[in-house]
Amino acid sequence: MTAAQRTAVFVGDSVFDTTVRVAALPTADEKVVSTELTDALGGVVTNAALACSLTGTPTTLVSAVGSDAAGRECVTQAQGAGVDFRPEISDGRSSRAVITLGEDGEKHLILVPGARMYPSEATCRRLELAGAGWLHTAVYDPAAARTLIARCARAGVPWSVDLEPATFPDGIGTLAGHLDGAAAVFCNARAARALGPAPQRALFALGVRSVILTDGPDGARWCTPDEEIAVRPPAGPPLPVVDTTGAGDCLAGSFVGLMLETGDPVASLRYAVTAASHSCSRWGARPAYATRTEVNRLLRGGAGPPSAPDAAAKTPTRPGS
Repeated sequence: MTAAQRTAVFVGDSVFDTTVRVAALPTADEKVVSTELTDALGGVVTNAALACSLTGTPTTLVSAVGSDAAGRECVTQAQGAGVDFRPEISDGRSSRAVITLGEDGEKHLILVPGARMYPSEATCRRLELAGAGWLHTAVYDPAAARTLIARCARAGVPWSVDLEPATFPDGIGTLAGHLDGAAAVFCNARAARALGPAPQRALFALGVRSVILTDGPDGARWCTPDEEIAVRPPAGPPLPVVDTTGAGDCLAGSFVGLMLETGDPVASLRYAVTAASHSCSRWGARPAYATRTEVNRLLRGGAGPPSAPDAAAKTPTRPGS
């Protein structure tokens, strides 16, 4: 089995998103009117899986939804999105999110967890890992995720974690068992602030092998204990910022897909940064994700192909940086 044939497995949350655009957020007892509303499948890990599938990598998504209408719509949309969707359906409501977008495209999100935010430990114990080349998750159920990650470690399947601040309210040490040996951890600005002045060092101390620090419009950084490589969006006129929802998820999923194909983290991150930047120029999360052809066109027209030697700026890692 070649690297390109191996499956990327995503385990985590599926959320039914309701998104509205407003000129300004309402103040107390104020009513504002929006003429733009959409309902769509979302969730940190689900969005990443959908982005990964657009790279052409075989993608499996394992998540949990409720037995309500929102859950049924999540299943319908996922099944039509090119992934092998394996939902665990629990009695009760599905996880929901209400997202408001301002004129600058920045989001405000309210999450209402459903009956389950993560597949059960039993599902994680039974999940078939034969043929899996990578597993990506966010730790919304520590016990179930720990069971799954332990299985990956025994089977030699590399895993990555999307580090959500809500998953370590009592300190990053609570996730030590999930992070030790992780091939990569995706860390956005909020998670980095929660970790302190040297977030990558805190993660390396827990056994993480590489850290991807996302820097919003400035791109992302690939960090190992020995070096940091900054990857910027393609050169050229900046794309308009319409909606930032799911951009970080797009980056994570795109990176996983390209890593399974190329094994080159810098080339993979260049592709992922380009895909994520492009996603901000369209409305919605999954509907805004670009195809492989679109991303490659942006790479060719901007900063060159993914393998270009000048794709990134290398910075030696300084002690304590």
